[in-house]
Amino acid sequence: MIALVLGGASSGKSLIAEELAGSLGGSVTYVATAVAAPGDDDHAARIAAHRARRSSGWSTVECTSVPDLPRRLRHIEGVALVDSLGSWVALQEDFDVEAESSELLAALAGREEPTILVSEEVGLAVHPPTEAGRRYVEALGTLNQRIAAVADRVLLVVAGRAIELPAVRPGRRPC
Repeated sequence: MIALVLGGASSGKSLIAEELAGSLGGSVTYVATAVAAPGDDDHAARIAAHRARRSSGWSTVECTSVPDLPRRLRHIEGVALVDSLGSWVALQEDFDVEAESSELLAALAGREEPTILVSEEVGLAVHPPTEAGRRYVEALGTLNQRIAAVADRVLLVVAGRAIELPAVRPGRRPC
């Protein structure tokens, strides 16, 4: 089972994904992709809050490079909870994760245990005013579509509430 949990900043997407992971039973490995920049106390506090909220029985794996995520997913036993794809894309200096996203999709296809991926929904935001912002939105939006195409479940989280999105009908491509 592959589940994609999408939402905006502070929407509650990580909490919903954590509840889903906990409900599946068995071991859970939390795959963290966020790295706080030196001096970014706000981001460091958000990461600490996520750590404090996790079940003490869960193990944590940190991915600090783009190729790290597909490699690690291939070796995780039990439920894998990846938080988040937006942070993973941001690890790549130019946001070009095309080759790595193919590796990620292959790793997901090879897993027998449940995998839950958290990602930022960038399609609802304003059009980024900078070239870097536009590259990031394009890269993450495309990745979200690719993951959603293979996911068994896609949840959109708004204000702490999850809406299950229907699958795209065969023969139709997402816009």
